[in-house]
Amino acid sequence: MNTIVIKLGGEVVQSEALASIASDIAALHNRGQKVVLVHGGGPQATELQKQLGQTPKMIGGRRVTDQATLDVMKMTVAGKVNVDLCAALCAAGANPVGLHGASSLTIEAKRRPPKKVPGSDELVDYGLVGDVIAVNRKLIELLLSANYTPVVACLGADRHGSLFNINADTIANQIAMAVDAEALVLVTDVPAVLRDVNNSASRIAKMSIAEGTRAIAEGVVTRGMIPKLEESFNAITAGVKSVLIVGRLAPGELLSAVEAPGSVGTLLVP
Repeated sequence: MNTIVIKLGGEVVQSEALASIASDIAALHNRGQKVVLVHGGGPQATELQKQLGQTPKMIGGRRVTDQATLDVMKMTVAGKVNVDLCAALCAAGANPVGLHGASSLTIEAKRRPPKKVPGSDELVDYGLVGDVIAVNRKLIELLLSANYTPVVACLGADRHGSLFNINADTIANQIAMAVDAEALVLVTDVPAVLRDVNNSASRIAKMSIAEGTRAIAEGVVTRGMIPKLEESFNAITAGVKSVLIVGRLAPGELLSAVEAPGSVGTLLVP
């Protein structure tokens, strides 16, 4: 079963581009392409945290998650963002089914142990943040075979009822590996990996693992792009055939990115 995994950042779901992106996804679906969607909800979670008097804490591009923050993630990611995305896909003509980690353990996870972050020797405890240990491939392929589009929120769960916040790029990569995806497409709020974050013309059309590692070490790549590259290179190493980072898409550009990798955004290669 040839499958494409597409990950949408929360900033994309709340942008004006959502309708055209949903239209491109529906076009892929209507052509018979199997598509799995994974989404985040960072901006929505940050906004709700502020409304509730919480102070978001980010380290190395990842959100430190206590119980109050996890409750916000459940409300935003598995709630508003998932519902809004499914509604947009319905309007475009696709057949979405909203899922999260606790949906028959679509994403089975365990709590992440303290880890080092790039540029520091200190161990960081991210709290109720999870590492993926299994993907319910059977459920995902059952939905795909019945002509549905799984829409997976970035929460994991364990068999004891605990829930975990997980970076959406991590989940997208793990699903791509589990279903042996033809391609993984990460749709972000930036057009590509850029040499200069303030200049969209500095797009890097193709980047190897060695080049990406060097760009992180030299500070060319910063903030949220760091975990994107790290997780993407893990996926490539594990056998995902291609990873694309794209963003700020005009109508039809998502189709172009899939059909001509590297023509839009950044193509990541071994």
